[in-house]
Amino acid sequence: QVQLVESGGGLVQAGGSLRLACTASGRTFSNNVMGWFRQAPGKEREFVAAIHSGGITKYADSVKGRFTISRDNAKNTMYLQMNNLKPEDTAVYYCAVRGDSYFYTPAYTYDYWGQGTQVTVSS
Repeated sequence: QVQLVESGGGLVQAGGSLRLACTASGRTFSNNVMGWFRQAPGKEREFVAAIHSGGITKYADSVKGRFTISRDNAKNTMYLQMNNLKPEDTAVYYCAVRGDSYFYTPAYTYDYWGQGTQVTVSS
């Protein structure tokens, strides 16, 4: 059974940093696109960042230059380094994995999801 577990969320002041991790179990995802999404109260789930198995990355405009996505295939783990956090970054952050290596960003194209981790940025 595939399981994705996020960690690293918490409360931070504006301008601070957090590092999220997502560890997968049940199968290896070294050849799959992995991504981070977030959902704020009353809003739809939105794309944050994605990384191809070869290391190519894609970011939402709102986080470019502040967030960095990376992965360690040997550990079946993906990371999201978030710097210069803003109150508008407050949301539940989810990791997700596509069932293939195609580089798409819509949430509905991802097959596996974690339970989410809360990130709260105070002003």
